[in-house]
Amino acid sequence: MTPEESFDSTSAATASTSSRLPDASRPGRVRLQVGDLRRSLSYYESVLGLRVLRREGSTASLGAAESSDTLVELVERAGARPSPVRRRTGLFHFAILLPDRAALGRFVTHLAAQGVHAGSSDHLVSEALYLQDPDGLGIEVYADRPRSTWRRRGSELAMESLPLDLADVARAGGGVPWSGMPAGTVMGHVHLHVRGIPEAESFYGMALGLDVMVRGYPGALFLSAGGYHHHLGLNIWAGSGATPPAEDESQLLDWELLVPGREQAQAAAARLTSAGHAVVESARGWRMRDPSGTPMTIVAA
Repeated sequence: MTPEESFDSTSAATASTSSRLPDASRPGRVRLQVGDLRRSLSYYESVLGLRVLRREGSTASLGAAESSDTLVELVERAGARPSPVRRRTGLFHFAILLPDRAALGRFVTHLAAQGVHAGSSDHLVSEALYLQDPDGLGIEVYADRPRSTWRRRGSELAMESLPLDLADVARAGGGVPWSGMPAGTVMGHVHLHVRGIPEAESFYGMALGLDVMVRGYPGALFLSAGGYHHHLGLNIWAGSGATPPAEDESQLLDWELLVPGREQAQAAAARLTSAGHAVVESARGWRMRDPSGTPMTIVAA
């Protein structure tokens, strides 16, 4: 394989013919362009509690405790401007999933001690906090409720945005001090601004193979693999005239979808190629842009 070449879907002839992604598929690393790496590292370490795994020049990789997996990669473009609010396609937020409610409670107490304001919401399936990094990039930190408690409304999963009882969540921390993102922390989902829901659903649902979990949320669509509440959120809240970020703006450079097994990953790339989307094969995986211009890479996990 050359380092980077156009993907030929005929090379996937022996791959699985299933039109859906394997249940264990999930988001992996997100790559972010930031304006000041030192400033961003201070925030991601001291506020979020991620730890630096590697740093080379203008790039740093960060992850959780007891893991070598990169959750966030920061790439400095010195002086990059914050992306205009609600005028760009691309990142709405990336969402870090903690292993349990106790960890979320410790994080709530940690933010309060640091004087950091966070938005919050009870989504029925999960409890979430919302932050922005120094470049204005959106971040969610959340914990899931047990799947046995998730409810359905007809064919859809029931999700809401209700007030979160922060005091009750904090009590779940048991008074144990926050010591950083704990073992078992993963990238839970990615939420994107898109130009239109139908074209995004065609790309991520029909071609890529994610399943629609919630369609009734105003201006948004939530999709996943394996019955999860959502690995991917899509919304049109940036407006129909939204455009991709300019090169000198802070932004999501790429996010990865981890698909178990090379044949299954290759099959997903082949479906996108067959649907008319340009897919480029590289040593890391299969890279493409969605109809709104947001880059994604399918990686064989």
